[in-house]
Amino acid sequence: MTPLHIGIAACSAEGAALCYRTICTEAPALLGAHGHPEVTMHTPSFGEYMEHIYRGDWQSVGTMMLASAEKLARIGADFVICPDNTIHQALPFIESRSPVPWLHIAAGVADEAKARGFQRVAITGTKWLTESEVYPQKLADRSLGYMRPEPAEREEINRIIMDELVRGIFKPEGVAYFQKVIGRLKTEGCDAVVLGCTEIPLIVNDANSPLPTLDSTRLLARAALKRAIPGRAQAA
Repeated sequence: MTPLHIGIAACSAEGAALCYRTICTEAPALLGAHGHPEVTMHTPSFGEYMEHIYRGDWQSVGTMMLASAEKLARIGADFVICPDNTIHQALPFIESRSPVPWLHIAAGVADEAKARGFQRVAITGTKWLTESEVYPQKLADRSLGYMRPEPAEREEINRIIMDELVRGIFKPEGVAYFQKVIGRLKTEGCDAVVLGCTEIPLIVNDANSPLPTLDSTRLLARAALKRAIPGRAQAA
């Protein structure tokens, strides 16, 4: 059976690139050497997305997401993923009007947290993401607890993401700050951490994190593979 065609509605380049690479590099385990589903990505201007986000205009963010979905559908995508946690706040505005279904990034992360037996997870990401209900809602639906960083921590994490990570700049000081915040959340009772910005996995992973990580970028890619190749993905 031919795998489904995956559409990627991209926002920031680094996270979208990691998600795309994960799909293409992990698919051969399911489809044989060099095999992967058809993948198409649409990327509007990141700057245009940010203009709307800075104004808190999530309706306009949703309009941009819907435009990506419409373009991806026209060229044959069967479903869409968005490797950007923050703009999932706008998904409820447009999901019912989308010509193709979306996989929700936080739902896949919450499913993984539940499957691994975690009870209370820390949420990291941009300040817009950590102050939203994107993750709390999906975690609560699965009876999982959560904690957000303190306001000052949210601001510094946001600075690292927006000034460094989305630009492909990776500094030891940024890694150390994430480790400090995650370590504090561990002392507050968290037993895992959501890497809730698709660029965070570029500097934080199980090898250097004080808590087990829930890598939203790669988990979204794997959810897309499971959707695109259902029989083989379940058997793998």
